[in-house]
Amino acid sequence: MLKVGLTGGIGSGKSEVSARLAAHGAVVIDADRIAREVVEPGTPGLAAVVAEFGEGVLLPGGGLDREKVGSIVFADPERLKALNSIVHPLVGERMQELMDAAPADAIVVYDVPLLAENGLAEFYDVVVVVDAPVPTQLDRLTARRGMTEEAARARIGAQATREQRRAVAHKVIDNSGSLAGLRARVDALWDELEAAAAARRG
Repeated sequence: MLKVGLTGGIGSGKSEVSARLAAHGAVVIDADRIAREVVEPGTPGLAAVVAEFGEGVLLPGGGLDREKVGSIVFADPERLKALNSIVHPLVGERMQELMDAAPADAIVVYDVPLLAENGLAEFYDVVVVVDAPVPTQLDRLTARRGMTEEAARARIGAQATREQRRAVAHKVIDNSGSLAGLRARVDALWDELEAAAAARRG
């Protein structure tokens, strides 16, 4: 098994890279998706978040109001730390379950937004960073996700810097250009990952 850590700042295009790798045959374990699952209605995770942040973070239907939680934690590092202390252990446990279920010869791609922030690079055989300039991130967040520039800058500012992410990377995928260019770079990356996986098996 080849364990690949995939990360990138918000608006960098990491999801596109993840989807392309999955299409090639990678087993993708998406930390963001799992983070949503572990706080779904009825879970111990959601109960813990409500105990920490109050009933005000719930939607009328009983689900978690992610926008509300986001507005709280991204403005206050201590509140962010409190949220992470609840969610991260649950995510780690579920990721381990999925890894244990993957075939022994798989290329497993862990899609982890906060890989650099949480010092997780050492847990992967290869760390891939999807990189885009901050102005490009801002354009994508405001145009495609409808964020205000202020909100987008706050989200970017709450994450590791480009330099911090690049410092832990084995491979950097530039996504400052076209989608076609990105896909070509991901295809080339897949060839490298397959070669690395084959070398490990050999």
